[in-house]
Amino acid sequence: MADFNTLIAGYRRFREQGWSAQRERWSLLAEGQSPKVMIIACSDSRVDPGQIFDANPGEMFVVRNVANLVPPYEPDGSYHGVSAALEFAVTQLQVREIIVMGHGFCGGCAAALTGQFDQAGHGEGHFIAHWINMLTPARDRIRAEHPQLDRAAYRAMEHEGVRISLQNLRTFPWVAERERAGVLTLHGAFFAISDGVLHLLDEGKGAFKPA
Repeated sequence: MADFNTLIAGYRRFREQGWSAQRERWSLLAEGQSPKVMIIACSDSRVDPGQIFDANPGEMFVVRNVANLVPPYEPDGSYHGVSAALEFAVTQLQVREIIVMGHGFCGGCAAALTGQFDQAGHGEGHFIAHWINMLTPARDRIRAEHPQLDRAAYRAMEHEGVRISLQNLRTFPWVAERERAGVLTLHGAFFAISDGVLHLLDEGKGAFKPA
């Protein structure tokens, strides 16, 4: 696994090969960005959106967090990293599409399902517990449907995380307004690490299908 020195060695390869090979592109990007797509993905090291979608720098505005979650619209005085990034992408960059991408074997979804951090209090796990509380309503239903907490239960929670984030996206007025106007489209996606297959959510049918 890479450590800091390995990363620096990688940077040097990039500087000598990748950066110089696309010098014209980097010059254009230095003047500004205009991505048409925003990706909300998990922080998990195994699911890099740039690699999965084979995208070039400047093509996607990416936000990653534990369990690829979007909180509901809460215009208070707290710090809202995801909400700020969302607002910037939608109102300033004018992205045309937002993709919420979940993934298989998600640690955040697993913690929500098992209640791993339920007793964290203000100790270690406090911030994780509070963040994944967004999945609690789904947890109760999934536990009832899968009392053995088998692999199907974890997959159901991973799928539900995408659905909840899409629901929460629509609580932001400037997202809902643009979606109604037809200038912004929301997508749900799921990448299965085990087989490398991307699934897309059909919200009408409520099911994920291979892309």
